[in-house]
Amino acid sequence: MLSMYAVIAVLFIGSIVFTSIAIILSRVFQPRKQSPQKKETYECGFKTIDTAWFNYRSSYFIYAIVFLIFEVEVVFLYPWAVMFQELGLIAIIEMVIFFTILIVAFIFAWKEGAFKWN
Repeated sequence: MLSMYAVIAVLFIGSIVFTSIAIILSRVFQPRKQSPQKKETYECGFKTIDTAWFNYRSSYFIYAIVFLIFEVEVVFLYPWAVMFQELGLIAIIEMVIFFTILIVAFIFAWKEGAFKWN
């Protein structure tokens, strides 16, 4: 039992030492002199033309939220697929219900115009 705690202690001390060395090295080798060119805003190889503060359309956020929802729900398919043969008929029925809810939500989002880029 004590050896398990020793492994955890060694890993903890090792992580503290590693992060401390990384912080110290970054402080030692950081650039001391900042030029005005270094402080300029730089984006994708071009100088910025206007201010970076502008409003996004809300449809972009809705599209992103819908994508996240469907992406997270699809993650639940992996454990089901791994254990498919051992789960039996109940799991197949539950997955049909899951897909039905997923398809209904997709159709609802489509009807609401969440996928339009006008």
